[in-house]
Amino acid sequence: MYKEIRAKSLLRKQKKVDSWFLSRYGMNLYRGCEHNCTYCDGRAERYYVEGEFGKEVSVKVNAPEIIDRELNPQRKRKPLRKGIIVLGGGVGDSYQPAEEKYRISRKVLHIIKKYRFPVHILTKSARVLDDLELLKEMNEQSGVLVSFSLSTADDDLASRFEPCASPPSERLAALKTLRSAGITSGVFLMPVIPFLSDTPSMVDHSLEKAKEAGAKYALFGGMTLKEGRQQDFFYEELIKYFPEIISYYQQIYSGDQWGNASKEYYETAHQVFRDMNAVHKLPKRIPLHFAREWLPMEDQVVILLEQLHYLNRLKGLKSTFGSAAYRISERIEHNIELDYKTIDGVGKVTGNYIREWIQYGRCRYYEQLLVE
Repeated sequence: MYKEIRAKSLLRKQKKVDSWFLSRYGMNLYRGCEHNCTYCDGRAERYYVEGEFGKEVSVKVNAPEIIDRELNPQRKRKPLRKGIIVLGGGVGDSYQPAEEKYRISRKVLHIIKKYRFPVHILTKSARVLDDLELLKEMNEQSGVLVSFSLSTADDDLASRFEPCASPPSERLAALKTLRSAGITSGVFLMPVIPFLSDTPSMVDHSLEKAKEAGAKYALFGGMTLKEGRQQDFFYEELIKYFPEIISYYQQIYSGDQWGNASKEYYETAHQVFRDMNAVHKLPKRIPLHFAREWLPMEDQVVILLEQLHYLNRLKGLKSTFGSAAYRISERIEHNIELDYKTIDGVGKVTGNYIREWIQYGRCRYYEQLLVE
C-alpha cells in the first residue's frame, strides 16, 4: 500500500565524506520497503517508519522538485560542495516495486544529472537496469557507482530472508550488464546472516559469484538486531525455517543498544571473509581511484586514511590513520587551510602516503592492503 507524502527536505548532508560509500550526501526517496527483508534495520523503532514495515510505503512524490531546489547553486549563498550523492538508504530501496509506478528515482537522477553531481546507487533490485541508458549518460558526464547488497549469493536461502527483493542471481546478472556498459559496480556482502551465510563455504560462494559477474569490490559487514520490532520480527521468521539456531542468536545478541552482535562473533566473521577473499582478491573497500576525478583532493585524502585505518584494523594492526583522517575532516568542515605537515597524527609515513596519492593518484601500500 502506498501513501503519497510531500517532503520538506530531501538531501542529507554528511559532516564529512563517507569512506564506505565515498559520498558526501544521501537521500531516502521512499520510507518503508516492499522488499520486506526479515533482518532489515529500518524496521527498528528508532527510525520512526510509519505503518506496517514491508507492506506500507510512503512515497515522497515531490522529491524531484525538492532536490532541484536543494542542488541549484543559484538558490544558495554558498554552492554545495561537490561530492557523491547516495541514492538508497536504510529505510527504503530506491528501486523497490513502487519505483515502477512512481519513477521517483528516475526523475531525481535527471535532476542530479542536470547539476552534474556523481551518484552512487545501493540496491537489492535488478530494476536499476530500467535506467541503464540514463546511468550511462551520467557516468560519461560526472560518474556513477552501482552497488548491490547481498546477504548471500544463494537464491534459495535469500528467498527466505529477502522475499520480495530480486534474487541474488538477478542482481549479479544486472551487475554484469552494468559492468559491460562501463559502469563501476560491486557488492556489499552485508549483512551476512549468522550461522547461515557467514560460513566459509557460503562466503566463498558469494565472493566467487560476485567476481564472476565482474564486481570491482566486495565490502563485508555483519548483521545488527535491535531489541524490539526488528529483532522480534526476525526471530519469528527465523524459527519457521531454522529453529535449531535460535539459541545461538540469543548468545551473540545480548542487549547491545545498537543491536550489535558480540565482538567475538564479528572478529570470527571478518576473519572468514579475509580468508576467503585471499583467494578471490576483491578489494575490501571501494577503491578510491574510481572517484579520482569526482571528489575534491582533501576528501580523497580523508577517504584514503580512513580506508587505510579499516584495512590495518582488519589485519589486527594498530593504526593512527583514523585519528589523522578525523583531524583533517575537522579542518575541512571549518574551512581551515590544510597543511598536512602540521596536523597531529600525520607523521612521516602517513605524510608519504598522502603525498604519493596527491602526486600520482595511487598509494602502493593502500593498493596492497585492499586485496590482501
